[in-house]
Amino acid sequence: MLASQFCNGQTNKPADDWKPATSNQQGKHYPMVNSEGRVRAHVAAAQASSVMLDLGGVRYPLAKITGMAAFKQKVELLFVSYGSREVAGGRGMMGGNGKADMEALKEAGVNSLYYESPLTAHEWQSWRRSLYTFAPLLFQDQPISPASAQKTVETSAATPAPAAKTLRIKAGQSTPFTDSSGNVWLAEQGFEGGATIDRDPGTAIAGTKDPGLFLNEHYSMDSFSCKLPNGKYLAKLYFAETYEGITGPGQRVFSFKVQGREFKDLDLWVKAGGPNRAYIESVPVEVTNGEFRIVFTSQVENPEINAIEIIPQTAGETSGATPAPAAAAPAQPAPVNPEAIGARGGRRGGRGGFGGPIVLGPDDKPAFPPAPAGYDMAREGIAHGKVEKSEYKSTTVGTTRKVNVYLPPDYTADQKYPVLYLLHGIGGDEEEWHLQGHPEVILDNLIADKKAVPMIVVLPNGRAQADDRASTGMGSAPAFARFEQDLLKDLIPFIQSNYSTLTNRENRALAGLSMGGGQSLNFGLGHLDTFAWIGGFSCAPNTEPPEQLVPDPTKATQMLKLLWISDGDRDGLIFIGQRTHAYLKEHNVPHLWHLDSGGHEFPVWKADLYQFAQKIFN
Repeated sequence: MLASQFCNGQTNKPADDWKPATSNQQGKHYPMVNSEGRVRAHVAAAQASSVMLDLGGVRYPLAKITGMAAFKQKVELLFVSYGSREVAGGRGMMGGNGKADMEALKEAGVNSLYYESPLTAHEWQSWRRSLYTFAPLLFQDQPISPASAQKTVETSAATPAPAAKTLRIKAGQSTPFTDSSGNVWLAEQGFEGGATIDRDPGTAIAGTKDPGLFLNEHYSMDSFSCKLPNGKYLAKLYFAETYEGITGPGQRVFSFKVQGREFKDLDLWVKAGGPNRAYIESVPVEVTNGEFRIVFTSQVENPEINAIEIIPQTAGETSGATPAPAAAAPAQPAPVNPEAIGARGGRRGGRGGFGGPIVLGPDDKPAFPPAPAGYDMAREGIAHGKVEKSEYKSTTVGTTRKVNVYLPPDYTADQKYPVLYLLHGIGGDEEEWHLQGHPEVILDNLIADKKAVPMIVVLPNGRAQADDRASTGMGSAPAFARFEQDLLKDLIPFIQSNYSTLTNRENRALAGLSMGGGQSLNFGLGHLDTFAWIGGFSCAPNTEPPEQLVPDPTKATQMLKLLWISDGDRDGLIFIGQRTHAYLKEHNVPHLWHLDSGGHEFPVWKADLYQFAQKIFN
């Protein structure tokens, strides 16, 4: 077998969106073309010593893949898999077109198999299904033929159509939940986009006999979907407004469609009658294509949901919103299959529910009293700053990137300002702090009370890659490390050229939450010539070990104005802050170690910003 990629004299890396040419024979993947007009071809010519491909008088040499006979003898099966949403809509796969490559190898006589996990993306659900599919094919006494392997996949790994019984999904929770009637709610699954959060287990929820059903949520999601047999169902969507940042009507409004039926302008505060109150929207639906789907649209703040219940309907059944979870069917044990076991075990942390066990020591205590009531609420009668949306050219990424910039009240080019670069977490982007943390409100209030100096706050996208959408999730982890160069080489020079800033290290701070907290410690402590004030809020596992963060304690002591490390006392990632604090204490590096009340969540990070902003640039 021989292979080549060729096109009209272009030499740069080709676009990775290969598709079979429209002129191909039915079922044939090669030749392939991409959006740039390039062609990829595979030619079977096992006995040829060389092959030239003639296109319009221009000849292209094809490279021979050597050792194919030995390869086929040694390899029993070559297996490649993806989530269907990774490759949907013509999006190319990382590293090439796996399906086409497997087909080409199959044509060349290599036992190869391609598998797509239905309705999943670059996530653990895809990888669990892939393992479930791959494992039965291993270590067989006889070599597995592609045909028999494909039959195994179709019979054992394809998602089976479930029986028509009640399906209950507990959003935001990585383990099953059993309600007061004994019904088992499966761990969260089926969501596209967004993140999860846990609330204080002691939170009282009115209007329900199962408050635990409303103490975890999935928010900022694009959609939810699952496979169901065709038929009529009653879909029940469970909501409660538990975010303390929502204090009245109109502060969280979103729309959603359930099987195409649209619900506009849902205001949970209004619907439920206030905060911490259960509200259930019941929707009669019909499934005609084997899939149930909800699409969410954000309007004011992010959409959120606590649980979903889908009940098969028989003739004569009706629906209506109810104030508490209903015992719709006898308790069913969680099925033992790859769909249900730990369905979201690798989530962004449950924001308070993930990580290791929490063991608090004598040093693990608050360094400050709690932030005062109203510190994060917009006030009348004071001057207000503004948040500008801007763009900068990134030589690191090779694209134009978005950034939000907070300008303090009465900002003027006649005055020079210090700058805080404030970084988001792995599930966010340049909007996360602005939409959920509202640093503009916190800073406006602090500046009005003369508790913080007027400063510029830069809210960038810390995912330095061409597709920097938040939905790329863990697959974009290397891009978070690459942001170090984007920050130093591209973003800081842009801010200094376009805003009235002080440009010395003593007037530049770097802080962030979760993944952004790890970035802040990694980048800030690695560039003490650039940053004098550094803060890590609930740092994620991307944080380097403390001996690598601070290899020279004497230098760090001399150059740092402030090194801040903080966590929530119910954050499963607290061990990262604890180990960093212990090392710094042992090596006599001045720092501030602060523990707030809460988990891996924005109430903690907003309070961190409130305290941190008062300490910097003084």
